[in-house]
Amino acid sequence: MNAYVAVTDKRWFDHLRALSRREPVEEVNFWTPKPWGGQFRVLQRGQPLLFKLRSPHNAMVGGGFFEHYTSLPISLAWEAFGERNGAKNLEEVSERTAQLRSDSPRPWDDYMIGCILLTEPFFWAEEHWFRQPADWAPSTQRGARYDLKSSLGRALWRQVSDRLHAARVSEREVETGMELSGGYTDLLPARHRVGQGIFRSVVTDVYERTCAVTRERALPALDAAHIKPFSVTPMNYVQNGMLLRSDVHRLFDAGYVTVTPDYRVEVSEHMRTDFNDGENYLKLRGTKLWVPTRPENQPGRSYLEWHNENRFRG
Repeated sequence: MNAYVAVTDKRWFDHLRALSRREPVEEVNFWTPKPWGGQFRVLQRGQPLLFKLRSPHNAMVGGGFFEHYTSLPISLAWEAFGERNGAKNLEEVSERTAQLRSDSPRPWDDYMIGCILLTEPFFWAEEHWFRQPADWAPSTQRGARYDLKSSLGRALWRQVSDRLHAARVSEREVETGMELSGGYTDLLPARHRVGQGIFRSVVTDVYERTCAVTRERALPALDAAHIKPFSVTPMNYVQNGMLLRSDVHRLFDAGYVTVTPDYRVEVSEHMRTDFNDGENYLKLRGTKLWVPTRPENQPGRSYLEWHNENRFRG
């Protein structure tokens, strides 16, 4: 089990701590000004990323649990996460990222940023901060990974774990498990609650940024659609999602379009009777849905059956 200690901007942290005192913050975008080489392999899903402020603070101040990494145009990162980008508006995010980039983007450029997406973040009051790891190198620019079974890793996680238990972060205690030598406990991988922004980002990536019905690839025109509405099933599972072009998404939610359990598109005749139109959409009838290769990312049969029975106008 590993943890990653990431160098953190205090303005980003302060904004999110203040936000978390006003409303629940179940996910955050720990952004980087440029994509992280296209990959982020330093953590596995569910492992902790911890926030360390720069000098003069040099303090550990909070963290979250890694869920997904992606790269997004800055406008879509703001659309997906809003103030959970650690700023009050898009202009502020743009200003901060532009200052850290070497390519001097123009104010209107919709450039790509890296998005390290964390669930169940925690932000400690200053009296609970503690010093950075003893071996921290002043030259470290991004962060460092720690094995939580090493002596330094144990000491680090014990301080984090003590604070998490005391604060009952995200309305529950952090799950801990087997005893390790020295009396410390090891963090067990756990399924963490996934918010709407992460749901949208993961669905976008597993569908390879392609509409499952029309094969449209213009990213701003694509939506991560819930098959069974979030209001009915308040959990953001990938199997309850599809990536759809925005107009198809609206028709799907309204019941004019559905997908059968064998992944065929069905279009309601009510397109004609309700709108005296719809021929372009009726042409999609019988189309085979494009789905991700991995079975765990494909639309769940029970969700599709629910939509067919409860939403589709027939």
